[in-house]
Amino acid sequence: MAGLLVEIASLAEKAPRPVRLMEVCGTHTMTIHRHGLKDLLKRAGVEMISGPGCPVCITPDGFHEAAIRLVAERENTILATFGDMTRVPTKSGSLQTAVPARGSAVKIVYSPEEALEAARRNPEKNVVFFGAGFETTIPGIVLTAGKALAEGRANFSVLTAFWIIPPPLRAILSSGDIRVSGFLYPGHVSAIIGSQPYEFVAREFGLAGAITGFEPGDILLGVRAVLEQIRDGHPRVENAYPRVVRADGNPAAREVMNKCLEPFDAVWRGLGRIPKSGLRFKPAFSGADASVKFGLSPVEDESDAPGCRCGEVLRGVLAPPQCGLFGRSCAPEAPRGPCMVSFEGACFVHYKYRGPGAGRPRKKGAHG
Repeated sequence: MAGLLVEIASLAEKAPRPVRLMEVCGTHTMTIHRHGLKDLLKRAGVEMISGPGCPVCITPDGFHEAAIRLVAERENTILATFGDMTRVPTKSGSLQTAVPARGSAVKIVYSPEEALEAARRNPEKNVVFFGAGFETTIPGIVLTAGKALAEGRANFSVLTAFWIIPPPLRAILSSGDIRVSGFLYPGHVSAIIGSQPYEFVAREFGLAGAITGFEPGDILLGVRAVLEQIRDGHPRVENAYPRVVRADGNPAAREVMNKCLEPFDAVWRGLGRIPKSGLRFKPAFSGADASVKFGLSPVEDESDAPGCRCGEVLRGVLAPPQCGLFGRSCAPEAPRGPCMVSFEGACFVHYKYRGPGAGRPRKKGAHG
């Protein structure tokens, strides 16, 4: 790693300043902080900025509130979801604090298949899997829903919060809120979609990018690849994760999504409505759609709780310590926003690996 950092420092010194790279994926954010790469890269002349790569974080509160209403108002309903989804705070509380109706419950699961198994074991109850995810996890959720339909299991459905990664990158670049020199693209998502969906970033915005993995060495290889593109004046999408990602991604997984889902203009926390950035079940698969089955209409409100600046963190215009709540009234044990809830949330990661006070703006005192 030391050799890569030397190369990165040399390349950064010759690049237009400042060199600011956005890591799109929350797992990249975790690796960067866990292994001290944030400071090492900064000393090498590269500032890393977290992006909107946390599905729990970008899902508007309205989806969580719809799930809370479902389990609190409807009897004999099991709301199954991943653990971090139960802790997202809203003005209606959270799934963790919701009081279920008679015969209802919130169940933490580790996979959609586990939720389907709960539906098999409890034929007298409706089981709803609340699934938030990007292209990485969407195919597995859709396959599970398809399996339930094939079994004729009418008591299983999915409340979808499905998001597509490339469109928000266009939204961030078009907004002009932040200037970046290039991107580290997510390895897991890219294993599904390949490299082509990112090409507009180089073609239309002239910015370099590299798909990379999740080990510290992967991150540094990706950073070096981006800096080499900047040096050469030839922005493109480089695959620095070839052991996992193919140029065409995973056609079979994409076929599953294309068969069952359709894009729509979705609202993202902090980013507003982004054209064709969400996926939902096609009418032919409405039997698996909890929104249709139970008449749910999640309020598409992108706003945060008072004082919470999670939306700005997700756009990359604000570092977590710049939020006045960070490390004070907002901490992992008592989060005020989803960025402090998810293990991939920038605020949670910063708090866990750098502490509640690291990077916080210092107030001027008697000594200035």
